[in-house]
Amino acid sequence: MSRRPAPRPAAGAFRSALERVAPQTGLAALQSVWTEVAGERIAAVAQPASERAGEVTVACADAVWAEELDLMQEQLLEGLRERLGAAAPRALRFRVEDA
Repeated sequence: MSRRPAPRPAAGAFRSALERVAPQTGLAALQSVWTEVAGERIAAVAQPASERAGEVTVACADAVWAEELDLMQEQLLEGLRERLGAAAPRALRFRVEDA
């Protein structure tokens, strides 16, 4: 009698599939680590929206968050450099997202 192998966790299969279909761009790489670098609270109100010539525009919920994140820019860039290395942006720009 042969034994059936134990079921594998689905999380690994989902993660692998997501990695295969995710866009392979600098912005996509940044978006994939943004919550980890910025934290859940910030990620809930600000998301990287576009990238051009090494500068990433981050869409913010309101002007207060845009100003606060502008003051935190170096800290955020340092975290992004640690996670992305040479693929990290050289600058971040924060704008208020249209509702």
